Amino acid sequence: MPEALWTAPLWTAGEIAAATDGQVLGDFAATGVSIDSRSIEPGDLFVALTGARDGHEFVVQTADKGAAGALVSKPVAIPAVLVEDTFRGLERLGVAARERAPQARRGAVTGSVGKTSVTRAVEAGLRRAGKAHASVKSYNNHIGVPLTLARMPRDTQRAVFEVGMNHADEITPLSGFIRPHAVAITTVGPVHLENFADGEEGVARAKAEIFAGLEPNGVAVLNADNPWFGLLKAEAEKAGAQVWSFGTGEGLTARLIDFQVARTPSGPPGHLPQGGRIGVAQDAPPLGELSAKPTEGALVTVELRGETIRFPILQTGVHWGLNSLCVLLMLEALDVDRETALAALAEFEPIEGRGAERVVRIPGGTFTLVDESYNANPVSMQAALTTLGARDVAGRRIVVLTDMLELGPQSAQFHGDLATPIAAAGIDLVFCAGPLMKSLWEALPPTRRGAYAQNAAELAPQVASAMRAGDVVMVKGSNGSKAGAVAAALGALDLEGQG
Repeated sequence: MPEALWTAPLWTAGEIAAATDGQVLGDFAATGVSIDSRSIEPGDLFVALTGARDGHEFVVQTADKGAAGALVSKPVAIPAVLVEDTFRGLERLGVAARERAPQARRGAVTGSVGKTSVTRAVEAGLRRAGKAHASVKSYNNHIGVPLTLARMPRDTQRAVFEVGMNHADEITPLSGFIRPHAVAITTVGPVHLENFADGEEGVARAKAEIFAGLEPNGVAVLNADNPWFGLLKAEAEKAGAQVWSFGTGEGLTARLIDFQVARTPSGPPGHLPQGGRIGVAQDAPPLGELSAKPTEGALVTVELRGETIRFPILQTGVHWGLNSLCVLLMLEALDVDRETALAALAEFEPIEGRGAERVVRIPGGTFTLVDESYNANPVSMQAALTTLGARDVAGRRIVVLTDMLELGPQSAQFHGDLATPIAAAGIDLVFCAGPLMKSLWEALPPTRRGAYAQNAAELAPQVASAMRAGDVVMVKGSNGSKAGAVAAALGALDLEGQG
C-alpha cells in the first residue's frame, strides 16, 4: 500500500493491553475509541462500560457496525482486551495517550459560564497552528475527559480539554489526568449551588481544583472582573502557576477597551447604548477611530501586554469581549502565534444552543431566532439579556425563558430577579415555562407578559403563534428544562424549510 494511503492506528491490541494491564483476546488495531454503541465508527475500539446498561450487551452489535475490537471485563465473541475494570481501563488508556505524546502542549478550560464556547474557540486556533486534538461536544466529566485523552493521536502538537463539575473534588482527578500546561477559568457564578453548603465560594474553590494537575510553571488564565479573582489567583500561585489576567481594569495582561456590534440581522448597521459600547473601559477610543469594521458580528479593541489591537469576531454576545481575551491568552500559552489566533477568532461561529442565530421566514417577512437553549444560570442570563437589549431591531425584542436548575434555596429569588435586567434591556415581551420561572412571571408588569406554561412543550406553540416579521426572539434556559424544544418549534416555522 502506498505510504500516502496508510494511516497508523490509534491503538494496537498490544498497546492497549500494555496501557491497561490487560490480556489480548484476539489481535486488532483501532483507529478510534468509543463508549457508545449507537455512534460506533468503523475501526473504533468499543469500551464496554457498565452503568444503567452493561456495555457488554452491545459488543457484538458494535462489531457488526465495524468496531475493530473491544475493551471488556468478561470474555466476548470478538477481538478484545480483557481487563479487571473497563472504566479504570479507560482512565489508564487516557494516561498512556498523554505519556506517549510528551511533545503535546495541553490546555484545560473550566468555568461557570462559557467553557464550551471558549474551548471550541481555542480548538479553532490550535487546528490552524498544527496537529491538534480537543474534546467533542461537552465531554467534560469523569468519563469524557479520559475518553478524550484516549482518543489523542501520538503525534498531537496541541490539545485542549473542557472540564466540568457539579460537586467539589470532581475536577482534581480530571486535571491530574490532563496535566495541562495552561488552564483557564472563564468565570465563577451561582451554578450548582444546591451542591455547595458554602455557596458561590464553594463553586470557586471547586473550579480552583483545575490547578491541581498543572505542569510546573504552567499558566493560569483568570477573569479579573470576577469577584472571586483574588481567591483564584491565590490558589493558582499556591500551585506554582503564572497568572495571566483578563478583564476591563488597569494593570491586566489583557484588557478589554471596546466592544462594538457591527450589524444585526434584523435591522440596519447596529449601535449600542452610550455611543456604541457594552461594559468597557471609560477611555475607549471614539468610534470614528475604529477601522476595519466587520460586516457582521463585532469589533473588539483590547490592550494586550501593553499593545492596543483591534480585531473582528462573528459573535455579538457582550460576554464575547472577555471571552476573546481568554481565548487569546490561552492560545499564547499553548504556543500559537497572535496572527493565527486572531484569524481563528475572526472565523469562529456561534455554537448551536449557545448564541447561534438564524433568520426564520414567516408570512410577511422574517424574524431572528437567537438560540441560547443549551444552558442557563443567572450570570449567562444577564449577559444574554444585555446583548439582546443592545441590538437594533425592526420589530420587538422577545425572550423565552425556561427554568434555571441547580440553584439551591435561592432559586425562586434568582428567577424573580431577572425582571430587573429584562427591564433594563428594554425587552418587549417575555414568555416563561416551568415552576421556577413562575417567580419571574409574577414579577413582570402585565405589559411584558407574553404567556406562561408549566413546561416548554406547552409553551412552544404559544410562542410560535406570537411571532411577527422583524422580531428578534431569544430562547434560553437550562438544558434539563427543555428550552431547546421551543427553539426547535420556532425554527420549524421557516417557510424555506417547508419548501
